[in-house]
Amino acid sequence: MSEYTTRVIGAPNTLEHRVYIEKNGVPVSSFHDVPLYANEAKNVYNMIVEIPRWSNAKLEISKDEEFNPIKQDVKKGKLRFVANCFPHKGYIWNYGALPQTWEDPTHIDKDTNAKGDNDPLDVCEIGQSVGFTGQIKQVKALGVMALLDEGETDWKVLVIDVNDPLADKLNDIEDVERHLPGFIDATRDWFRIYKKPDGKPENEFAFNGAAKDKAYATKVIEDTHAAWKRLISGAIPSKTEAYDIKVPHQVGADHAVVKSIPAAAPKPAAPIDDSVDKWFYVSNL
Repeated sequence: MSEYTTRVIGAPNTLEHRVYIEKNGVPVSSFHDVPLYANEAKNVYNMIVEIPRWSNAKLEISKDEEFNPIKQDVKKGKLRFVANCFPHKGYIWNYGALPQTWEDPTHIDKDTNAKGDNDPLDVCEIGQSVGFTGQIKQVKALGVMALLDEGETDWKVLVIDVNDPLADKLNDIEDVERHLPGFIDATRDWFRIYKKPDGKPENEFAFNGAAKDKAYATKVIEDTHAAWKRLISGAIPSKTEAYDIKVPHQVGADHAVVKSIPAAAPKPAAPIDDSVDKWFYVSNL
């Protein structure tokens, strides 16, 4: 994916910070324009890294801005950071999304009995290298968990970078437990408790929290890719009272919407409050 680069604007940990994906120097949508498949015959996917492992800033693809840059989530006017729930420090994987996928909020999944969460499909990349925001990794699916977040299905696909030293050994969910004992349990625990420091209850899962295998994960990816195709074709509206999604622009480099994107202007990360590094022992909450 050497033709893809990032255009960074502003300082991390600020409201103005944006990371755009570029193709040959021109902004493209991280949601819609980066292809899902890096190698469809081998089920190798492109992953957009939103949040590097061990970091706390809750970064995500912006569905309602032109070209869908990555930005930090905001709640009640404040930037969001995930808490450190002992023994976990920030996010314990490279966290991101699969482009050209969409969890359809108009569809109720027959297995989870809950509608989609209106986001691209979330992925947890479990390899050894720490990624960077806007990086496009080539990954293969190993399994999937179904988080039930406020009544919505929020799939979490476990993947590994195909260039990781362990990639040849990890080909399905049972391989993760064999070679990385305890990691699936840690992942389930992380998603179960990460909202408790905010005063919210533990999250729930479908399948009693079990991680489904690669075949199931592949089906989830295919289904959400099909839902994305329905979205951009207009078969499902891109704007309703419940959601607003910017769909792809087929435009050239001289188009006004392209020119409206600011030039790269990266700045050093802004300081964050000391409370972001606090440990929470959630069993005592």
